Amino acid sequence: MRFSLVSQRLRRQLRITGLVAASYFAASVAMAQQKIEFDIPAQRADVALTEFAKQANTTLLFPYELAEKVQANGLSGTFTLQEGLIHLLKGTELAVQIDATGMLTVKPIVELRQPPPRPPKTRINDDIGFSIERIAIVGTRSAPRSVVESPVPLDIIAGDTLQAQGSSDVLSMLAGVVPSLNVNDQPINDAASLVRPANLRGMAADHTLVLLNGKRRHRSSVITFLGGGLSDGAQGPDISVLPAGAMRQVEVLRDGAAAQYGSDAIAGVINFVLDDRREGGYLSAKTGEYYEGDGELVHLQGNLGTSLGSGFFNITAEYQQRNGTSRSVQRADAQALIDAGNTFVSSPSQVWGALDVNSDAKLAFNAAVPLTEKVDVYWFGTAARREIEGGFYYRHPHTRLGIFADPNSDTAKLLVADKDGLGQGITCPDIFITDNNVLDDPAYLQIADNSTSLGQNCFAFNEWFPGGFTPRFGGVIKDGSAFAGIRGELNDDWLFDLSASVGYSNVSYRLHNTINPSLGEATPTSFTPGAVSQLERTINLDFSRFFDSWTSKPISFATGMEWRRERYSQQAGDEASWIEGPFANNAEVATSPGFGIGSNGFPGYQPVTAGDWSRHNWALYADVEMYLSEDLQLATALRSEHFSDFGSTLDGKVNLRYQLNDIVSFRSSLSSGFKAPTVGQSNVINITTAYASTGLEDQATLPPTHPISQMLGAEPLTPEESINSSIGLVAFWDEDFYLTIDYFNIRLYDRISTTSAIPLTADDVEQLIAQGNPEADNYRAIKYFANDFDTATQGVDIVLNYRFDLADVTNALTTSFNWTDTRVKRLSAFPQTQPDGEVLLVPSLTPQRVRMLEDNLPAVRITTTLKQHWQAWSMLWRLKYYGAFYEDHVDAAAGMDIDGSSMITLDAELSWHYSENLTLALGASNVFNTTPQINPYADVVGALYPPTSPSGMNGGFWYLQSRYDF
Repeated sequence: MRFSLVSQRLRRQLRITGLVAASYFAASVAMAQQKIEFDIPAQRADVALTEFAKQANTTLLFPYELAEKVQANGLSGTFTLQEGLIHLLKGTELAVQIDATGMLTVKPIVELRQPPPRPPKTRINDDIGFSIERIAIVGTRSAPRSVVESPVPLDIIAGDTLQAQGSSDVLSMLAGVVPSLNVNDQPINDAASLVRPANLRGMAADHTLVLLNGKRRHRSSVITFLGGGLSDGAQGPDISVLPAGAMRQVEVLRDGAAAQYGSDAIAGVINFVLDDRREGGYLSAKTGEYYEGDGELVHLQGNLGTSLGSGFFNITAEYQQRNGTSRSVQRADAQALIDAGNTFVSSPSQVWGALDVNSDAKLAFNAAVPLTEKVDVYWFGTAARREIEGGFYYRHPHTRLGIFADPNSDTAKLLVADKDGLGQGITCPDIFITDNNVLDDPAYLQIADNSTSLGQNCFAFNEWFPGGFTPRFGGVIKDGSAFAGIRGELNDDWLFDLSASVGYSNVSYRLHNTINPSLGEATPTSFTPGAVSQLERTINLDFSRFFDSWTSKPISFATGMEWRRERYSQQAGDEASWIEGPFANNAEVATSPGFGIGSNGFPGYQPVTAGDWSRHNWALYADVEMYLSEDLQLATALRSEHFSDFGSTLDGKVNLRYQLNDIVSFRSSLSSGFKAPTVGQSNVINITTAYASTGLEDQATLPPTHPISQMLGAEPLTPEESINSSIGLVAFWDEDFYLTIDYFNIRLYDRISTTSAIPLTADDVEQLIAQGNPEADNYRAIKYFANDFDTATQGVDIVLNYRFDLADVTNALTTSFNWTDTRVKRLSAFPQTQPDGEVLLVPSLTPQRVRMLEDNLPAVRITTTLKQHWQAWSMLWRLKYYGAFYEDHVDAAAGMDIDGSSMITLDAELSWHYSENLTLALGASNVFNTTPQINPYADVVGALYPPTSPSGMNGGFWYLQSRYDF
C-alpha cells in the first residue's frame, strides 16, 4: 500500500530538491491539543486530507490510493487535529490512529486494532521507540520517504531517543545508537584529541559527508595527524560542535552518495534536522560522574520556538563543563626514578583518560517565513565555542633528547647549557648518567648550586623539572555556520531552491608546562603555537518537477548546480614557540649545545609555514526517479564536478527497489564516488611528538610537494575513487514489526593518508636546514600525504524493529547488527637507502599500520534497545556488544601488539513524567562498570587499558536529568 505524506504547501515542497528540509513528522502533543479553524468542503478524501494538512500547518500520512476512492465529509469550525480528522472521515473507510505519543496517522479502518488506540500522553520521549511515520529527505531529491520505503539503507533517529543516554555530545550519542559508526577515545593524539574522528562503515573520518537541514556542512580545520591509523591524515567534519538538543531527528544514509552530494560521501551521509517547532520549548539540566568519581559533568540545555507570522523561529542553546578522567598507572621508567630516590616525579607521571572540557557553548537556530503563497524564505545556522585541555607524553629527566639528554653524545650524558659559550670562560662539567637518579651525582650538584660561579654559568633543565615533566595540550575551538535561501514554485510544474551558506572552523592551540629548550632559562613555560582555520562558502540552485508516467506513480526529475570555495589557513605561533634560541642544536656546529628548538611537544608554526591556500569548484547534477512498473522503482543520479586545483570528476548512481508482495521488497544500488584531497592536506606542514620503537621522537608531516617528500617518491595528490554496491531486503509486516537486511561493498582506490614514519638520513636533515628549517636537527622521521593504498570493505547491516504491548506496558524493541571487514589491497612504496648504500623500495605503511586499518575497529557491533512506557514511567535499556579488536599500542610499530577481546555493556534510564511539564530521569551508561582488558604494556607509557578500545576506557557513568517543557 502506498502512503502519501502531505503538509503545508507540500504539493510544491515534496517536489523540491531533497536538500530542502520540509516539515515532515506527525504533530506534537501540544499541536494535537491546539484548536484550529477549518473550512473544508465535502470532496474526495485525498484532496480533503491535503487541504486539512495545509490549514493545520502540519504533516499527515495516509494511504493515497484508497483516499482517492473515498468521499470525505465537509469540515467547518474549530477543532483539535484529532477531532477534525474524526469529523472529516466519519462514516468512510478511513480512520485516524493515535499512538502512545499522540502521533496521528490516517489508515484503512480495517487495519485498526482493538482495543481502540490510547489517547495522547504528555511528555513521553519523542516516540515510544521507532515510528514508521518518520521520513527522511537524505538520499533523494524526490518526495521524502520512510526507512522501509527507501531504496538504500537508512537510519532515522529521533531527537529524544538520541539524548536518552549519559553522553553529552552528539557525536558520542550517535555512536551509541548506530552500530556502523565508531568513535574512539583520543587521549594523547595531538589535534585529534580536540576533534575526534568518526568512522562510518570502517572508513576514515573524511569519507562521511555531514548535512544540516539537507545542506552541506563545512569540514573541521583540524587534520588528524595522529588518527589511530585509520584516520591518519584525515580532515573530516566536527560533529561534536552541534547541539544535541536542537535536533528533531538525525538521518544516517548508509550508502555511497557522491553522485548526489559530491566529494566525501563515500561511506555515507549524516543529515542533522533542526527543530522547527513554532511554539513552546524546554529547559533541561543534567549532572553525573563516572563510577571512579571523576569526569564530573554539568550540562544545560534550553529551547524556544515561536511563530513569525505564518512562519517559525526556533532556537536552542547548550552549555557544558566536564572534568577529565584518569585511567593510568605509573610508568615503569618513572617508577624507577622514584625507587632511586627522586621525590619530584608525579604519580602518575602521565595521564590517560578523557580530556578536561573547561567550557563548551553551542547555539543553533532554524527559521522560515512565507514571502507569498508560493514562495518561502528560510535561514538557519549554528555557533560553538569549546575549550579543551589534555596531556602529552612524559618527558623523562634522563632520556628525553634535546631537553635533558645530549643528542650529540654517544653515551648517556646530561644536556648542560654553558651560558658564557662553549670553550670560553667557565667550563661546565660532563655529567654522565650512570644510574636512575642524576640528582645526587656530584657533578650535577655542582651546576645546581647557583651560589657558585660554575653553578651560575652552567644550567640543566633538571633544575626546573627534577622529576621530568608532562606538557599540557589543548585549544579553543570556534565553529560557526549560516545558511539562507528562498524556495518555492516557478509555475504549476517547476519548483526551485536557491541557497547560500558559509561555514567556519578555527582551532587555536594552547600549550603549557613545557619549554622551548633552545632558549635556556629565558624560555616561557606556556605557548600559543599557532592556529588553523577552514572557511567554506557554497551556493546552490536546484530545480525539480514531476512528470506523468505510464504507471500510477509520477516520474521525479531534479537538476541543479553548486559552487563552492574553500580556504585553509595556518597562522604562526607566538615567537617563543618556534624561534631558534642561543642554545639550539645544530649538527653542523661542533660546539652546538644540543638543545631542541620550539615549544616541546607541539613546536609552533613558523611564519615561513604559515599561509592561506584556497580552491573553488563547480558542479552540475541531475536525478531521475521513476517506476518501471507498479512494483519496480528505478532511481539514477549523475554529477559532474570541476575543481580548480586538480581537474574534473564524473560520477553516477543507480538504485533499484522491487516490491515482491505486501510484505517483502528488495533494494540495491551501484555507484561511483570520489573524495577530493583537501586544501589543507595538499599544503600543511606540522611537527608532532610521537611514540616510536626507540621512544619519543619529533616527526614532521609534510605536503607531497615538499622537496623532501618528493625525494622520497611523493607525487601531487589526486582524488580518491570508489565503487559502492549494496543489496538488501525489507520485510514490513506493519508499522509495529519490520526488518531490514543490507549487504554493502566499497572498493576504494588511491586512499589519501599520511605514510608511516620514514626515518631521516643526515643528508635529509641537512637539506631541511638549508631550506630554512633549523629545527630539523631534532627530526628523527617524516611523514607525507600520499594516495597511499587501496582497500576493499564489505559488511552486513541488520535492523529489526518490534513494537508490542504487554499488559499495560508499551514496548519498542530495536536491534541493530553490523559486521564490517576491511582489507588493504595495495600499498605504495618509497625508496630507502640501507646502511650498505643499497636502495630498497619499502612499503609506505608498516605491517602494524595495515592491521590498524583492517582490525582496529571491531568487526561486529550489536546494539539492542528496549523502550518501555507505563502510565507516568518510562524505561530505556540499551545492550551493546563490541567485537574483538587490534591495537598497535601508541602507534609505535614497536612490537606492542594488543589483541583486544570483545565486550558487552548495558545502559539504562528510568524517567518519571511527574507532570505535563516536568520529567525527571536517572540513568547510567555501562551500568555494570565493564572495562576493557588490562593493557599488557601498561607500564610502558602508563595506560591501564588499551586507549583505542571501542567501548571506551572510562567505565560506568551515572547521571541525573530534569526537563521542563512549556
